[in-house]
Amino acid sequence: MTSKLKLLVASSTVSLAMLCSAPAFAAGTTQGTSITNNVNVNFQVGGVAQTQASASDVFVVDRKVIFSLAEKAPTGTTNVSPGQTGQITTFVLTNTSNDTLDFTITPSQLVGGTAAHGGTDAFNVTNLLVCLDANADNTCDSAATATLTINDLIADANTTILVVGDIPLSATNGQVAGISLSAAALNSNGTAITAATDATVNGAGTVETIFADTAKSGNGGTSAARDGIDVATDDYTVQAAVLSVFKTSRIISDGVSSSNFKSVPGAVVEYCISVANAAGGATATNISISDLVPTNTTYQAGTIRVNGTVTSPGASQTCAAGTVVTDASDADAGSFGTPANTVAGTLNNIAGGSSSALIFRATIN
Repeated sequence: MTSKLKLLVASSTVSLAMLCSAPAFAAGTTQGTSITNNVNVNFQVGGVAQTQASASDVFVVDRKVIFSLAEKAPTGTTNVSPGQTGQITTFVLTNTSNDTLDFTITPSQLVGGTAAHGGTDAFNVTNLLVCLDANADNTCDSAATATLTINDLIADANTTILVVGDIPLSATNGQVAGISLSAAALNSNGTAITAATDATVNGAGTVETIFADTAKSGNGGTSAARDGIDVATDDYTVQAAVLSVFKTSRIISDGVSSSNFKSVPGAVVEYCISVANAAGGATATNISISDLVPTNTTYQAGTIRVNGTVTSPGASQTCAAGTVVTDASDADAGSFGTPANTVAGTLNNIAGGSSSALIFRATIN
């Protein structure tokens, strides 16, 4: 019996290779299997052996529907950035029943409360969909849909499921979006399972079905015991840059004074545009600055500097150093005049807790 069972399961695995991994043989004897117990009684009368008496008992193995849905290892929140699309969380469905089953898979949003990994649910992802990832390559096998039907998941097999969602551009650093996934067991022909209750009398020659799933509660999801449904949760955590932009000016010469220069016609003004990324913010990249030179001033050629240092970004900031760039629209990180009368420049990446600046000069008309 054992060798025959192993052969049958191996054959099913080949035919459903796109749906499951190697079986672990934990489900037990296949439902519908007949178990026969024969007994023989030998006895004598007056020292003479009599005809052997025998009896047998036969019953069929009932169906035990039990399975698990869980976040796939390695577990942890999925870090995302505002505006990203098609971000995935990954789950694994394992059929530990003693029969082949179908499943309906449905994703949903958490509404407030504690998310899977301890954060507080604060926003919803958009375009929440689900798909099968049978080969576990983190890519949907076919287009994701609002719900998913998994057909013929054999006993002791598992398969990977992806939940896919888009992150709103309005999401802010540190916000968490919790999602839930449910799996409901069906017969292998896609019909609903009718389960026996504790009041159902077990028939020796009939296959009864019982749900054996246990109740679940807490951050991992909530489901009742013995309802043929399991749930699991996961979450997205936003890692966004938290940028502040400051623009200050100082008079560096007025053509007359030796100190405390005044903003008189002919004076040179040095502008500093600083960009600061708050501690804990994600690294900001591709930072471009465009600044129209103010009316009643004239840009001073060759004075653009990028990636300047900033002390105490804000209204009282001090800016210095930086890399001098040309005014031409060329390969370096700055230019003047495109668009007209506009200073432009790009800064290097700014990590959380850091700042950088673009500096240029103009003369008061």
